[in-house]
Order: sequence, then structure tokens, then C-alpha cells
Amino acid sequence: MTLPGAPHFLPGGAPAHPLLRGCDWSRSPLGEPAGWPGPLRAAVSLVLDSAAPTWLAWGPALGTVYNAPCAQLLGDRHPQALGAPLEAVWADILPDAAPLVAAALAGQAAHTQDLRMVAPRGGRDDTQEPAWFCLSFTPLRDDAGAVRGVLCTGCETTGQVRAQQRLAASEQRLKSLALSNACALFRMSADWEQLLELGGHGLVPDAAVPMAGWLTQYVHPDDHGAVRDAISHAVRTQCALQVEHRLLRADGSVGWASSRATPVFGAGVTLAEWIGTITDLTDRRATELALQESERRYQTLFDRIDEGFCIIEFLDGPHGPLSDYVHVAANRAYRAHTGIADVVGQRVRALAPADADADAWVDIYRRVLLTGEPVRFERTLARTGRHLELAAFRVEPAERSQVAVLFQDISQRRQAETALRELNTALEQRVAEEVAARLQTEQALRQAQKMEAVGQLTGGIAHDFNNMLAVVLGSLELLDRRFAHADPCAQRYVHAAREGARRAAQLTQRLLAFSRRQPLRPEPLDANQLLAGMSDMLRHVLGAAIRLETVQADGLWRIHADRNQLEGVIVNLALNSRDAMGTASVMEGGGRLAIETANVHLDACQAAGHPGAAPGPHVLIAVSDNGSGMTPDVIAQAFEPFFTTKPVGRGSGLGLSQVYGFIQQSGGHVRIESGPGRGTTVRMYLPRLADVPQQPTCPEAAAPLPPAAPPAGRGEVVLVVDDEPGVRQCSVDALDELGYRVLQADGAAAALRLIDAHPEIALLFTDVVMPEVNGCVLAEAARRRRPGLKVLFATGYARNAMKHGALDAGVDLLGKPFSLNELARRVRHALDNRPARRTPVAASTSA
Repeated sequence: MTLPGAPHFLPGGAPAHPLLRGCDWSRSPLGEPAGWPGPLRAAVSLVLDSAAPTWLAWGPALGTVYNAPCAQLLGDRHPQALGAPLEAVWADILPDAAPLVAAALAGQAAHTQDLRMVAPRGGRDDTQEPAWFCLSFTPLRDDAGAVRGVLCTGCETTGQVRAQQRLAASEQRLKSLALSNACALFRMSADWEQLLELGGHGLVPDAAVPMAGWLTQYVHPDDHGAVRDAISHAVRTQCALQVEHRLLRADGSVGWASSRATPVFGAGVTLAEWIGTITDLTDRRATELALQESERRYQTLFDRIDEGFCIIEFLDGPHGPLSDYVHVAANRAYRAHTGIADVVGQRVRALAPADADADAWVDIYRRVLLTGEPVRFERTLARTGRHLELAAFRVEPAERSQVAVLFQDISQRRQAETALRELNTALEQRVAEEVAARLQTEQALRQAQKMEAVGQLTGGIAHDFNNMLAVVLGSLELLDRRFAHADPCAQRYVHAAREGARRAAQLTQRLLAFSRRQPLRPEPLDANQLLAGMSDMLRHVLGAAIRLETVQADGLWRIHADRNQLEGVIVNLALNSRDAMGTASVMEGGGRLAIETANVHLDACQAAGHPGAAPGPHVLIAVSDNGSGMTPDVIAQAFEPFFTTKPVGRGSGLGLSQVYGFIQQSGGHVRIESGPGRGTTVRMYLPRLADVPQQPTCPEAAAPLPPAAPPAGRGEVVLVVDDEPGVRQCSVDALDELGYRVLQADGAAAALRLIDAHPEIALLFTDVVMPEVNGCVLAEAARRRRPGLKVLFATGYARNAMKHGALDAGVDLLGKPFSLNELARRVRHALDNRPARRTPVAASTSA
């Protein structure tokens, strides 16, 4: 016997319904059914008796009880979901249903329409499909009226949702289909008095206005009458409307449109409304007008082109199919060539000189027509009163049984083609010459860049060597002067060491010459006079077996160069030529050395082939011999330092390097022309001296000081400044040996402090290249403190004492390494002469 209001429970509260008996309620937050309150058992009975999917949630944890339809929706979550908390059972719909559950727990019924969830279908849990439900949430109260849970009853609406989705998709497809075929849609009342709906889609704005207003707003005024007549006829006959008219578009422009409308009938065959479209014809009308204009222009061009053109149509004649033809079109040029004013509709063979030729032409036309392939050929034509030397024909298939024939006089074109081929040949040759010249220029530029890089390296090496040799030579002279003069054996060793150091200094000087860092003393020179003064010396150097010839140009321009260095360069080249001629030339009748001078003017193209050379007037000094000559590989390396073809011990490889450096430093350039067995010519180009510069008086720069016994010091105070400790100490010891009082400093800061502290300092003897502040800047600062202070510079790297390769005006410079005698003369000279002018030497802090 069951309890009242709880038909699915046995006496004592035990569950009687099979669904309830299959659950282990001891693990549920609801507890055993025997302990459930009466309202819960009554609500559970209501759930189990419901035919619709129904469930309830009771208690603080909202334990869940559901019926069999719900169990089908839960799938493999049943029966574990019985008694489980609500959030575990309906986790998939809880985010959407949570506000409704909360409302029911607050005592208010709630409802939702078409809630989406995923449910098993076809009795298979592995087949999950979307489903939609209409859910109602009701509060569950206990005996005291307090809300203890929520009851949810569901009704599946999947069929209705699917139907609505299909309907919406169908409407969208219908709308898309309509819009794809029309630019605007409209609905009009049955009497066309009211515009019910209009979708412009950019063609016209959306609106709902009376017909008269619609016509005024959208239709061009000139077309109002035609549109009204078409509408009246459609309403009267209840037939479809179609009319083309000009349209006032939404963007303010005027276009063309086609308006179409179909009547829609309601119940009882009553005309209900009109549905229509407005199609934009603006682009089509523009295309039609453009096509008409194109045809007009084509016809004009067709008639005005110089080439003869005609269209021939084949006919079936008495001799079979395609055996006859007529002209259906011909332009003016064709008529002029045939000599017939009107060829249209006639069978004209005037282009052929004989009937046999005419038949051959008909065969060509027929072949093109049958095969569909165009034919091109050339033929000589002759006409009465007109002669075509050569004509080019092109026959192409046209429409149906027609062929198009185009021919033109190509006599002049052939002549032009011949001239063009000749011009192309000349241009190709010129381009090849230009490419070769560019390659030569690029090769010369790469060689100049390589020589510049090697020059930078050798210049730096020479600077360091000069500093080291200054220490060696200074130490040897002091050793000889103080200790070795009494010991012949020691003196011999000292002299040998001094000779080796002297030769090393000469080698270093050649490296400086190659790197264009040697101090030059340029002066205006007449190369003819210089060569005349050297002739005796050159004949002595060359020997009697070699004949010396000079060719001196009249009116030779003057140059600005260092006399001694230029003489050394010419002697150097003469010695190289002598070695290159050797005994073989003597046995064949003697060698010949020629020295030539000339005035030359280098243009931009000539200068471009020699990087570093500037266009303009130059003086050429060429030294030529009839020796063994050089190979191209040797020429490419001839100016590189330490490169020589002479046997070991016969040359240092610095002779031509010194020539290259001197000429480059003097603003010119040098090149070699030679070949095996053809002798060698070295051409040196030096810029012309247009105006003789007014050089300031500088006795020490005019000529080297004459050798004499080293003058002794008179007790004057000399400040020695050098950042190299060894060089500085040698200079201090040498000046002390010469009878001077000496102060020393390792840099500009210490030197300026000594100058301020010792007003008795008579001479500043400073190195040029020093870190931080160089000797030139130091001299300027010292002279600002002591305007009468004498300055003597010393350097093994004269770059910072030169402008454009020449010594700056007013610079009293002593090159490293220097001998004790030379130091004595230069110091005495600097002290005894007036102060040198302030030098404009550029500041530098690098070696």
C-alpha cells in the first residue's frame, strides 16, 4: 500500500518505481527515499508520471530526479545522474538555464523558448545531434511553503526550429537570387498608387512614397510620360510591365535602368500587388555606345589606312562549291591599287598580272578558308601607272565563307630594315667597345684601390720603422762619439751598424714615396731644362753601349714638382731600362733609351680610364727602351712594393713603387706600355702649372743645408717632446752632447706646463704625430703663450706636415731617422733664424 500523494513509494517510504529502485541513494545528496519529506515524494511522483521530459532538483545541493524521457536525453549519463547535483547532470545547458533556475528558486516561475542542447539520436549514444527544447521552471515548496527546489518540464521544439531555419535559408536564397539579377526590388500596390517597399542596394534610396513622388524622385523628367504610359497599359491589361528609362541614381548621377513588374493575384483571382525589379543598364548602355563609337572609328580607320584591305566571300559557282567569289568590303588603298573605284560586289582579279596568277591566288584564298590557317607571303606586283616593287600579303579566315586580304608596299620598309641591320651592327660594335672600355676602367680602378690599400699599409710600417731607426742611429752615433772612437775594432762595428741602419732608412724612404707620404718641396720646373742638365749623368749611368736620345717639345709647359725627386725618378727608370736591355741589345747593335717630353690634354674619357687622373692640360715625360719588355701579368704588378723580376740581391722591388708614389703625390698619373720583345715605355703625366704660386720665403725649404761640422750649442734650453721613450731619450742625449740644456716631456700637457714654468726655453723640438694632441697643435698653443718661441718639428711620417703632398709653408721639419750632425745643424739653424710663421697644419691624433 502506497502513501497518499506518493503512488511510487511503498509503505515506509521505500521506492516502488523501477527507475528509483535502480539507484544507490546512499551516495546522493538527497539521501535514502525513506527519509524524503512528503512534498518531495509527491513531486517525484509527478515527475515520474509525466509523459514529457521532466526533472526536479531538491535541497541545498539540488539533487536531481528525472523520468524516463529525460533518461533518453541523458544517454550514457543515466543512471549515474539520478540523485547527482544539478550542475553535474545538466552541465551543457546550465550556462543558459542558470538564470531561470535561480528565478524558480527565488519563487518565480520561468520559461525559455528553443533552448539548444545536444542529445543522442537513433538509440545510439555515440550519435549526438543538436536538439531544441521549450523549458518551464516551477518552484517546489515544502509543507511550510518555503522553496526547496525547482521542477523543470520540457517540450522538444526541434522540428519547429529546423523548419524556421529552412524557411529563413530559403528566404535568404530567394533574396540573394533576386539581388543577383537585379539592382533593386520593389512592391507596388495593385493600382500603382502606393510604393509599398523598395530596396535600392545603392541604385535608389529606400522609400515608401506615392507613385507620382516615385516617378519624380527616381525617373528622369524626360521619361515620365513613357513610364506612365507603360504603367497604365500594365494595370489595364494586368500583364507584366517592362520599360527602359533614364534613372536618377542614389549617388546623384543619371543612368539607364530596366523596370520590370509582375502582377500578384490574391484569393478570387484579385490583383493584390505588383512585385518588380529595377536593373541598372548604365554600364550596358555605355558599352553599347562605346561599341558604336568603336565601330565608327574602325570604319574610319579601315578606310584611311595605307595598307590595302578587302574581304572576299566565296560563292558556289558553275564550276562547283567555292569556285567563285565577290568583294564584300574594300578600303580606299585597295581600290587605289586595283585601279577600280567600286569593287564591292564584283569579282576583281586586278592584283594578278595574268589569269594564271589569278587562279593561283584563288587557290590560296580557298586553302585559307578550308584549313582556317592564315597564310603570309610576299610578291612583286605591277600595275598600270603604278609599280609596287614588293608587297607583303596576309590572308586570314573571316566569317563563314569569307577571307580577309591585307597587303602593303614594303619596299621602303625593306630598305629601312637593311639600314637598321647595318645600324644595329654598328651599335653592337660600339657597345662592345664601350663595355671593353668600362671593363678596362673598372680594372684600373681596382688596381688603384689595391695600390691605395698597400700604400696605407706601407706608410704605417715606414712610420714605425723610422721611429725605431731613429733610436738605433742616435744610439750608434752617441756610442761612436763617446766610447768607440778610441777602439778601432768597436768603431768598425759601429760604422757597419750605422751603414745598415742608413740603408734601412733609405728603404723606408722609398716606402714613404710609394705611399705618397714623403715630404715634397715642389717648385716651378721646366722639364726640358731638367733633362738637359741630367744628360751627362744619364750617359754615365747607362754606359757607352746604350744610346741616349731625347725628344723635347717646343714651348713645353711648366710643372710644379720636387726637382730632386723628379730627377731620382728619371734616373730610376733609366737604370731599369738599362737592366732590361742587358747584353742582348748590345750584341744586336746596342740598346736605345729615349726620353720624350710633350704637351698633352687629357679629355674626360681618357682620364676616366686612369683612376686618380684629372682631365686637363698635362706635361708628358716618356721613358722608352728597346729591352726585353714585360708580360701583362708583370705590368699589373710592376708598381707594387717589393715586386721584382730581377734575381735575388739585384733589386729591392721599390724602384717603380717610388715612381708611382711620387707621380701620384704630385697630382699626376703614370702608366706602362710594354710587351714581350717590344721594349717598355713608361709615360708620366704631370699637371701643367698655369700660374706660378708666390711661395713665402723659407730658406730651409729652398735647398738642403750644406754639410758642415756640427755647430756646438751655447747653453740654450731646448724642450724635447716625443711620446716614444726611446726616441725622446736619444734626442735628449744628443742635444746634451751638443752642449744644450735639455728638458723633456712625453706629451702636450706636460710640455705646456714646462713652457709655463721655464721662460728660458728657447726651442720647442717636438714630434708631429702624437696621441691625443699632436705636435702641430702643441706648437700653436705654445706660441700663444710665447709668441717668440722657436719650433722644430721631427717626424718619420710627414703626412700631417703636408698639404696636397707638399710641405706646408713655414714648417721647419726634420725627418726621422736623423744623424747627430743633421740634428746639430737644424737646431742651430732654427735658433739663429727668425721665428717661423704660424703653420696651418691640420690637427690629427692618429699615426
